[in-house]
Amino acid sequence: MQLTPDKLATQLAKQLAPVYFISGDEPLRVMEAADAIRAAARGQGYDEREVLTVQTGFDWSKLMAGAGNLSLFSQRRLLELRMPTGKPGDAGARALRAYTEQLPEDTVLLVTAGKLEPAARKSKWVQALDRVGVVVFVWPLNAAEFNVWVQQRMRQRGLDATPEAVALLADRVEGNLLACMQEIDKLYLLQDGGVVDADAIMSLVGDNARYDVYGLVDSALSGDGVRSVRILQGLCAEGLAPQVVVWALARELRQLAAMQALVKGGASIQQALSQYRIWPDTRKTLIGKALARLSVGTCHAMLQQCALIDRVGKGQAAGKVWDELLQLTLQLAGTPLLPNAARMAEVS
Repeated sequence: MQLTPDKLATQLAKQLAPVYFISGDEPLRVMEAADAIRAAARGQGYDEREVLTVQTGFDWSKLMAGAGNLSLFSQRRLLELRMPTGKPGDAGARALRAYTEQLPEDTVLLVTAGKLEPAARKSKWVQALDRVGVVVFVWPLNAAEFNVWVQQRMRQRGLDATPEAVALLADRVEGNLLACMQEIDKLYLLQDGGVVDADAIMSLVGDNARYDVYGLVDSALSGDGVRSVRILQGLCAEGLAPQVVVWALARELRQLAAMQALVKGGASIQQALSQYRIWPDTRKTLIGKALARLSVGTCHAMLQQCALIDRVGKGQAAGKVWDELLQLTLQLAGTPLLPNAARMAEVS
């Protein structure tokens, strides 16, 4: 059965299918569809979860083995199979078809994949998944659909956006759903609910500021302390709200901590990058450098520092918010920290 992403919630409320297949090149919508399936499975007692990631040389016998290896503590299992390329190859196609012919009891299979070409969508393995379960193809939103999506997401965040504000935000992010969600989160942080008009979008969703914040994070991840400090000084001089910088750094640190926990548990850095859908090669390089440099404990300590900086910025703790952000940025970059008395103005 093929469904659009907006129809998935209705199907999940009725019954849980034995197989779900989600494919598309909109990472946010693919991720949200998968999250909805995970939540529905947990709600019906599928407490055990195993994740398999298809990489070069993947052993497809693990698919049936994973379905059969229930633990002593759970009678139901969610088995996730992640195929970033959407190409299982001949062995994978046979394994997927064999799985659908012998569906294991008390197991839900969730397969996520990148965008499939038209011919691949008609392949026998996709048809087999469709026959026994639910297939969701995630297509890019057109302009009208994107504006509706933006308005809905802003409303979910308690933001009452005018049509002009919705159109302006949609134009600023150029159809990038992940970037749009980040901007909505930032608006929520700075506006704290209420009406959002075009003037608010113009002042709070500045193109240069947005890219500079992301540039700051990327520079710190790469270990370039000098460039990171220059960007941070520029953001301070432009009058950017420090909460935006805290939000961007905390968001990255939470993901780093989660991936580092996987690595500590025995996964390779590449497996951690794949599981968290770090796909562009340039981004993989940056995150990989940071994972090799930072421990789980260090990431959690820096997250605690983010919480402190947030309180400093709100006047709830002593200190100078931009000086604290400087220290945190240098720590993320792996650069020796400055004395506590250091000031932004003293860094050249």
